[in-house]
Amino acid sequence: MYVWFHRRDLRTTDMRLFDKLRSLHMPGIHILVLDPMLLDENRAREHSGRHFLHQVSRLQQNYQQANQHLVIVYGSPDQVLLLLAANYPLQIVAFHEDMTPYAKQRDQTLLDTARACGLETITDIDHMLIDADSFDHFANRDQPYKVFTPFYNKWKQAMDLFAEPPMFTSLNDLVTVQVSPNIAEAFSLPLWMYDALQSTSPSISTDEPQKKLQQFLVEKLPDYEQGRDRYGWSHTSQMSGYINTGAISIRQVYEQAAQDGSGYKDSWIRQLAWRDFYLYQALRNQDYFSYERKFDWSGFDTAAFDYWAEAKTGIPIIDAAMTQLKETGEMPNRLRMVTAMFLTKQLLCPFFYGEAYFRDKLADYDHVLNRGGWLWSSSLGYDAAPYFRVMNPVRQSETYDPSGAYIRRWLPQLAHLSDKAIHQSQANAIVDLKQARIRAIEQYGFLLKQNK
Repeated sequence: MYVWFHRRDLRTTDMRLFDKLRSLHMPGIHILVLDPMLLDENRAREHSGRHFLHQVSRLQQNYQQANQHLVIVYGSPDQVLLLLAANYPLQIVAFHEDMTPYAKQRDQTLLDTARACGLETITDIDHMLIDADSFDHFANRDQPYKVFTPFYNKWKQAMDLFAEPPMFTSLNDLVTVQVSPNIAEAFSLPLWMYDALQSTSPSISTDEPQKKLQQFLVEKLPDYEQGRDRYGWSHTSQMSGYINTGAISIRQVYEQAAQDGSGYKDSWIRQLAWRDFYLYQALRNQDYFSYERKFDWSGFDTAAFDYWAEAKTGIPIIDAAMTQLKETGEMPNRLRMVTAMFLTKQLLCPFFYGEAYFRDKLADYDHVLNRGGWLWSSSLGYDAAPYFRVMNPVRQSETYDPSGAYIRRWLPQLAHLSDKAIHQSQANAIVDLKQARIRAIEQYGFLLKQNK
């Protein structure tokens, strides 16, 4: 018997390790451990936690429709494994790996526990389009790519030649078993967690991710190149929340996009390459998760952080974007860059405060991708924005939403202003943008010299 731990793969088809589990020809226990280190009561109330639990509810329904068994518990994965191993004739432990610091620590503890119990382990990485080791070998590199464009050019070649198709094995090809009540009781869901899961169930559509993908490819992909930065429009894919939780496979997403014969696909596939580039950095850049410890941040402070978080900066596009984020958990990608750079550059707040705020508020939150965006805006990491690049939020607003439709939607109190006036800093603005740019260039120039 095997035990399969679901992670950020909240689906029942196109799972890399399902093929291997099928080849074992043995029944298995399928379990999702909701980890208190990642999902506490406060997080469950935020947009990121609610979205994740929404996908968990969908996974539950997928198992129920397949007449299969999924155990959902709350606790430490290694302790859950110890109890399972003491009660069932387990032989194999299987899970997809992740690459964040906590995930690596958690996975190593689980591997150590499995070995201590005399169990074999099967692991793999399932959420990248490329395998980093194979990619570097294909590129004939002994040093990682640090600039996106050459990475992307080689990535395209690799995908054209070796793109992995979706896996054939689905949950229906496996045999799952139910566990005894004492297992679930030992790691029972807290009442608040149970209520949160129950509250998401009535609105669940089990095939929603696939429908969303098809809708985007048919209706929005033709205008994606022109419209993806026009945040007043609605031409983005809105797929990131499904991809980042594994509710849909990245292989399926890529394959269906690549099959589009209209010529509109390249711009969106480039965004999938950016996603792989951040994941590649997380594997190859030893500083990716530790930049905050490499620099002296004494020239920075958090004095203006609350104004930014509460949408009270007096800069209309910043306040509109932060209002949307707070109310809905959503924010267009360009505005994520604009708001992040505004906090880190114009307000000189260390990036990790904004990163932590987005961690809770973004419905489509992903640790690696969120950090990648904040590092880029802070001129840190591979191929980051130059330290002297300081986006002017007013210019960004004028360029990408000339009529101010987005601001009018999220800040209706400004809707009466003209198309020109609506973009401008308000009388209560907390910062002078010109002076802030000068300070940012000086401060970041000094910051980056520390590490040379």
